[in-house]
Amino acid sequence: MTAYDLTTFGEAQIRLTVPKGDRLATCRDLRVTPAGSEANVAGLLAQLGRRTAFASVIPHGDLAQRFIDEYRGVGVDLSHCVRCEGRMALYFMEPGDPPLPARVVYDRLYTKFRDIAPETFDWDALLDTRVLFVTGITAALTENTERTVAFAVREAARRGVKVALDVNYRSLLWTAERARAALEPLLEHVSALFCSRLDGVKVFGMQGDGPTVNAALRDRYRLDHVVSTDSTAGCYYAGVEGQRIYDIEPVRVTDRPGAGDALVGGALHGYLGGNVMEGVNFGLRTSKLALTHHGDLTHVTPGELQTPVSADILR
Repeated sequence: MTAYDLTTFGEAQIRLTVPKGDRLATCRDLRVTPAGSEANVAGLLAQLGRRTAFASVIPHGDLAQRFIDEYRGVGVDLSHCVRCEGRMALYFMEPGDPPLPARVVYDRLYTKFRDIAPETFDWDALLDTRVLFVTGITAALTENTERTVAFAVREAARRGVKVALDVNYRSLLWTAERARAALEPLLEHVSALFCSRLDGVKVFGMQGDGPTVNAALRDRYRLDHVVSTDSTAGCYYAGVEGQRIYDIEPVRVTDRPGAGDALVGGALHGYLGGNVMEGVNFGLRTSKLALTHHGDLTHVTPGELQTPVSADILR
């Protein structure tokens, strides 16, 4: 048996969120929450009973400790993180209200994580796992992080470890052309791909509606599983289990970041259990709960996912 069900690596971050109805340039208060797409997925799976580990390069200090407490507190193994002097990566968010969109401002330059190399981490330990999870966000940061993601994916495949990739394209971090050049060569080693319809269009040049892009990604790259979203229009699966379209149920949004990671985490819970289609259902329920509370990490128990939706108080 492997030491872990899923391992991953990425940059540890702190999100500073502007109160609704205010602007970053004028606000006097900011909500502080730990963040990181890969850590969010590992954190959700840990709460669902999966053995997970997250690796990063994390500085000393109070903000770093806030991050460590958040994810270690839900059961993620952080023993493979490298500690250093330096600064934490930050991002600021204005939640926005229609017609004003939400807006993100990154403050991630000059962190030690941006200088990682394949030699930074202990791959014998990190690849003693059933699944390696990586994202396009980490690949986008620098040439060093891009090279490390590529090494990890290829080394995992060489060792027979399944790879899951979330494209998670961020236009503020890199161009669509660079994203495709970096990620497309890795797809031959990927078993489960998460790619929104819009990312499929922008990054991989696909055309069509959600189900069309979802199926085209699976066919072009011969992937076992592809999960795609299209905002509130729907969620789609194409893969060895067949094809399926899932309806999206709108919910009132308290805090949006982390909902996509909750969907991915739920789907990977199903992947680890041998049923990705049911995992996507699980992920959709989880992502709805993610929208109901503040913070990038979704705090949830398996029992809560079975609780009927109600406006009443559970007594």
